[in-house]
Amino acid sequence: MSKIHVKKDDKVFVLTGKDAGKTGKVLEVDPDKGRVIVEGVNIVTKHKKPRGRNQTGGIITQEGTINASNVMLVCSKCKKPSKTGRKILENGEKIRYCKACGEMIDTVRQIKT
Repeated sequence: MSKIHVKKDDKVFVLTGKDAGKTGKVLEVDPDKGRVIVEGVNIVTKHKKPRGRNQTGGIITQEGTINASNVMLVCSKCKKPSKTGRKILENGEKIRYCKACGEMIDTVRQIKT
């Protein structure tokens, strides 16, 4: 299982691929495969077969997964894509922070002492 630097509901910037330069919110994270689903990015079409009487079939569009290494977290303070770091505070709390401006992004978890 690999660690992923983004979480669900983070705002990210896409670095590479056909949607490079777009920003969007992370809808889903798959840490086992190292992939994320970003809102409005990597739109794919699927041919859906109707299942049951009340469902309709047809061609639907939805977001596909992209590799987590192809996205970069957008800092809420400096509004730019930036690298993130993790550090442990004096009270034992583990946080993510923006390496560009030093702003705390969120708490990762509480470390037991």
